Amino acid sequence: MTEQSTATAPTTAEEAFALYHARRELAVVQPLGSLALVNTQVVDSEQPIWGVPGRWAPLAAGESGLKVIADAADGIRVDGELVDGEAIVRGKDHETPGDVVFSDTVRGAVIAQATGGYALRVWDANSEGIQNFGGIDAFDYNPDWVITARWEENPSGTTVGFEHLKDDGVTREQVVPGRIMFERDGHEFDLAAFKAGRALQLVFADTTNGESTYSVGRFLFLAPNADGTITLDFNRAVIPPCAFSYAFNCPMPPKQNRFPFAVEAGEKNVVGKDGQPLH
Repeated sequence: MTEQSTATAPTTAEEAFALYHARRELAVVQPLGSLALVNTQVVDSEQPIWGVPGRWAPLAAGESGLKVIADAADGIRVDGELVDGEAIVRGKDHETPGDVVFSDTVRGAVIAQATGGYALRVWDANSEGIQNFGGIDAFDYNPDWVITARWEENPSGTTVGFEHLKDDGVTREQVVPGRIMFERDGHEFDLAAFKAGRALQLVFADTTNGESTYSVGRFLFLAPNADGTITLDFNRAVIPPCAFSYAFNCPMPPKQNRFPFAVEAGEKNVVGKDGQPLH
């Protein structure tokens, strides 16, 4: 993996990119990083969860979270308390989400599903993915892939349907605050990026997918500029979480975000210590 001291601030775009890339490689191997996720299991009836102790059950409709049934010998702690009987684990959509610890390296969280209900996510800080991680392969920095596009706000409530990898073609409507427009290689583009916290998330595809880059597509996180433009620095394009763990369910690029050319910038694939793609 790339290592770079953070004691000296980068002075060039290339140095800033190298620091960004090093931090990305560090982030994915953290205890709750993308490579640590080993399971996401929907709980629609009382059931065991693969890889962890206890039995898990849904709550009544309208309640946030899941119920866990376990003995003290199972060693499950919810919000710091040892479970001996039953406990409620509040979902991430609750104002005070619950915390689950199974061991020194394994922990969990409850997430709401787009179609209703909840799932348990399990992270292992000593996962096989982390043990085998060799780095994130990426293109060299290329200033030609820093594009200034036009930004135009959409009417409030404008949405675009995004398919997700595991949703069998069903789309989820995402709020798209504005239009991102630019021209390249004789093609005009009107891109849709949805809200992701304080940023915009552009999910895009290009002709490198399945060849030199991850097959599903890549992400780029953006923010409009004060002057009515928006900067697309494709050197900061990242492979999605599902490239690191099959337990993620990632959004896929809508038709308008599919480029008919190769975007040879940004991340390519996650690779193992042998230099081969992990997935």
